[in-house]
Amino acid sequence: MRILLVEDDDRFADALATALLRHGHHVERARSAAEALALPEVARAELVLLDLGLPDLDGVDLLRRLRADSQIGIIVVTARGEESQRVRGLRAGADDYIVKPFGVAELEARMEAVMRRVRSHRPSARGTSTYGPLDVDEVGRSVRMNGTDVRLTRKEFDLLHALVRADGAVIGRDGLLAEVWQTTWQGGARTLEVHIASLRAKLGDPGLIETVRGMGYRMRTL
Repeated sequence: MRILLVEDDDRFADALATALLRHGHHVERARSAAEALALPEVARAELVLLDLGLPDLDGVDLLRRLRADSQIGIIVVTARGEESQRVRGLRAGADDYIVKPFGVAELEARMEAVMRRVRSHRPSARGTSTYGPLDVDEVGRSVRMNGTDVRLTRKEFDLLHALVRADGAVIGRDGLLAEVWQTTWQGGARTLEVHIASLRAKLGDPGLIETVRGMGYRMRTL
């Protein structure tokens, strides 16, 4: 796997890069956000391991920039273990979050899981996103589940499309209301719940769209 490691701690970065090289990965290193953005390797990397405590830019801001331009896998690797920090990173577009110190075996498992998700719904040349058994045609606005057409309303399609684009990350209720209905009105929560229930029923796999209590919704990890 081609990995970009964004980490300003030389001692930690050298140890992690050595371990990853021993596991057969190709590792490029950046010590700052500016260095990471300037590297041509960022366009070729399959996965970014990103520290949040960078010297020139908050790591979450770099995360947003990377996510805006690419569907690359991103795992936050940091000493910030507070729940609020984890939520902030995930909402900014991280695929996963691992707190220092950690074992290389755990990191390897998380990397493999992230890459399965990324590869399973990478858009094809004809504009179709695949997420496990689900095919979402962004151009034709059609959906197939296990090879069978699924008829959705316009809002149901927009809702499903938003969830699939999130790459398994959690989208908050307010975020979905704003994206699909262009509103954040309080009564919209019930409308969202009704559409989620309808989507689950039509797809025939209620667990494919997960409820994350107190946060929002996401596609099930594949």
